[in-house]
Amino acid sequence: MNWNELKDHKLIKPFRNVFGLGLLAFIIWMLFFDSNSLLSHMELNAEKDKANKQKEHYQKGIEVDAKEIEKLETEEGVEKFAREEYYMKKEKEEIYIIEYEDSIPKDKDDD
Repeated sequence: MNWNELKDHKLIKPFRNVFGLGLLAFIIWMLFFDSNSLLSHMELNAEKDKANKQKEHYQKGIEVDAKEIEKLETEEGVEKFAREEYYMKKEKEEIYIIEYEDSIPKDKDDD
Protein backbone atom coordinates (compact mmCIF):
# COMPACT_ATOMS: atom_id res chain seq x y z
CA MET A 1 0.00 0.00 0.00
CA ASN A 2 1.60 3.27 -1.03
CA TRP A 3 1.14 6.76 0.44
CA ASN A 4 -1.60 7.89 -1.99
CA GLU A 5 -3.72 4.84 -1.31
CA LEU A 6 -3.14 5.20 2.43
CA LYS A 7 -4.10 8.89 2.61
CA ASP A 8 -7.31 8.21 0.66
CA HIS A 9 -8.32 5.36 2.95
CA LYS A 10 -11.73 5.95 4.60
CA LEU A 11 -10.34 5.64 8.17
CA ILE A 12 -7.40 8.00 7.62
CA LYS A 13 -9.24 10.66 5.64
CA PRO A 14 -11.00 12.38 8.62
CA PHE A 15 -7.67 12.80 10.44
CA ARG A 16 -5.90 14.57 7.58
CA ASN A 17 -7.20 17.95 8.62
CA VAL A 18 -6.39 19.86 11.82
CA PHE A 19 -9.89 19.55 13.26
CA GLY A 20 -9.83 15.75 12.99
CA LEU A 21 -6.50 15.60 14.81
CA GLY A 22 -7.77 18.05 17.43
CA LEU A 23 -10.87 15.93 17.96
CA LEU A 24 -8.76 12.78 18.32
CA ALA A 25 -6.45 14.50 20.83
CA PHE A 26 -9.47 15.79 22.78
CA ILE A 27 -11.03 12.32 22.95
CA ILE A 28 -7.79 10.72 24.11
CA TRP A 29 -7.28 13.46 26.72
CA MET A 30 -10.82 13.07 28.08
CA LEU A 31 -10.64 9.27 28.24
CA PHE A 32 -7.27 8.89 29.94
CA PHE A 33 -5.67 12.09 31.26
CA ASP A 34 -8.41 14.42 32.50
CA SER A 35 -9.42 14.50 36.18
CA ASN A 36 -12.89 13.33 35.05
CA SER A 37 -11.51 10.55 32.87
CA LEU A 38 -13.12 7.22 32.20
CA LEU A 39 -10.57 5.47 34.41
CA SER A 40 -11.28 7.68 37.41
CA HIS A 41 -15.03 7.16 36.93
CA MET A 42 -14.50 3.40 36.93
CA GLU A 43 -12.49 3.62 40.17
CA LEU A 44 -15.11 5.81 41.80
CA ASN A 45 -17.90 3.43 40.78
CA ALA A 46 -15.97 0.53 42.33
CA GLU A 47 -15.54 2.49 45.57
CA LYS A 48 -19.24 3.40 45.54
CA ASP A 49 -20.23 -0.26 45.16
CA LYS A 50 -17.92 -1.23 48.01
CA ALA A 51 -19.39 1.50 50.23
CA ASN A 52 -22.95 0.37 49.41
CA LYS A 53 -22.08 -3.22 50.41
CA GLN A 54 -20.60 -1.98 53.69
CA LYS A 55 -23.71 0.12 54.28
CA GLU A 56 -25.96 -2.92 53.81
CA HIS A 57 -23.76 -4.97 56.14
CA TYR A 58 -23.91 -2.36 58.88
CA GLN A 59 -27.66 -1.85 58.44
CA LYS A 60 -28.20 -5.59 58.98
CA GLY A 61 -26.03 -5.37 62.10
CA ILE A 62 -28.08 -2.45 63.36
CA GLU A 63 -31.29 -4.44 62.86
CA VAL A 64 -29.88 -7.39 64.82
CA ASP A 65 -28.68 -5.11 67.62
CA ALA A 66 -32.06 -3.34 67.75
CA LYS A 67 -33.79 -6.71 68.27
CA GLU A 68 -31.33 -7.57 71.05
CA ILE A 69 -31.93 -4.20 72.74
CA GLU A 70 -35.66 -4.77 72.47
CA LYS A 71 -35.26 -8.09 74.29
CA LEU A 72 -33.16 -6.47 77.02
CA GLU A 73 -35.76 -3.80 77.74
CA THR A 74 -37.85 -6.29 79.72
CA GLU A 75 -36.87 -7.58 83.14
CA GLU A 76 -37.08 -11.19 81.96
CA GLY A 77 -34.76 -10.43 79.05
CA VAL A 78 -32.14 -8.86 81.31
CA GLU A 79 -32.37 -11.81 83.71
CA LYS A 80 -32.00 -14.32 80.89
CA PHE A 81 -29.02 -12.44 79.46
CA ALA A 82 -27.30 -12.25 82.86
CA ARG A 83 -27.86 -15.94 83.53
CA GLU A 84 -26.65 -17.11 80.09
CA GLU A 85 -23.71 -14.78 79.56
CA TYR A 86 -22.41 -14.12 83.07
CA TYR A 87 -23.69 -17.25 84.89
CA MET A 88 -25.40 -15.12 87.54
CA LYS A 89 -27.86 -16.71 89.92
CA LYS A 90 -30.40 -15.81 92.54
CA GLU A 91 -29.67 -16.28 96.22
CA LYS A 92 -29.95 -19.88 97.47
CA GLU A 93 -30.00 -21.15 93.89
CA GLU A 94 -27.61 -23.67 92.40
CA ILE A 95 -26.57 -23.69 88.78
CA TYR A 96 -25.36 -26.72 86.89
CA ILE A 97 -23.52 -26.19 83.64
CA ILE A 98 -23.87 -29.15 81.33
CA GLU A 99 -21.33 -29.52 78.57
CA TYR A 100 -21.66 -32.07 75.85
CA GLU A 101 -18.69 -33.87 74.31
CA ASP A 102 -19.05 -32.10 71.00
CA SER A 103 -19.04 -28.68 72.69
CA ILE A 104 -15.71 -29.25 74.50
CA PRO A 105 -12.66 -28.31 72.39
CA LYS A 106 -10.28 -31.19 71.82
CA ASP A 107 -6.54 -30.84 72.18
CA LYS A 108 -4.46 -32.01 69.24
CA ASP A 109 -2.33 -34.10 71.59
CA ASP A 110 -5.35 -36.24 72.67
CA ASP A 111 -5.78 -37.79 69.19
